[in-house]
Amino acid sequence: MQKLNIIYEDNHLIAVNKPSGLLVQGDRTGDICLLDLTKEFLKETYNKPGNIFCGCIHRIDRPVSGCVLMAKTSKALERMNKIFSQREVQKTYWALVHKKPINLKGILTHYIIKNEQQNKVKAYDSARPNALEALLEYELIKQVNKGYILEVKPYTGRPHQIRSQLAAMGCPIVGDVKYGSPAPLPDAVIGLHSKELRFVHPVKNESVYIDAAVPRIFL
Repeated sequence: MQKLNIIYEDNHLIAVNKPSGLLVQGDRTGDICLLDLTKEFLKETYNKPGNIFCGCIHRIDRPVSGCVLMAKTSKALERMNKIFSQREVQKTYWALVHKKPINLKGILTHYIIKNEQQNKVKAYDSARPNALEALLEYELIKQVNKGYILEVKPYTGRPHQIRSQLAAMGCPIVGDVKYGSPAPLPDAVIGLHSKELRFVHPVKNESVYIDAAVPRIFL
């Protein structure tokens, strides 16, 4: 079994620092996914017979690394789904981009339309039919070699939101050729990492802070 980097666990929730390239949930490729690996981990760690319950609360794209939170009980899954849908989770990402943004920090508002055939979205500056509003906050925090690290806090959870919005700002993510990076990175890695989650625990009613260590590309 592939070794998982467990960064938070209690009786209700489990969070994993997902490596880039691993699917969160299974798709038509049939490739192994984080959800199945987590079920195997729980089965072996706690010597549980039969089927293991583990519910996926949210997802990050396959080439994105970082924190993924899952529920170990149906009650926790239902409550966390509500917390996410009501935008009561503070998410923080790190994005490694090619170009220094003109404004070192700011809020981006775009209107996103997804092309299902290409599995790609387009971020527009103005509203248009069938487009979903996408908002995020960013701030330049450091320069590394020839790239720049932005701390990004999305206010909405749209498909490919951070990737498309930063590209629309003229700052494509390193390695993300789908959204304007000039060259891929080995193993289809891109410079986007889900670094932090903050929320109130759905059962314990206490503040939870989860921090996923960044991969070498950011160091």
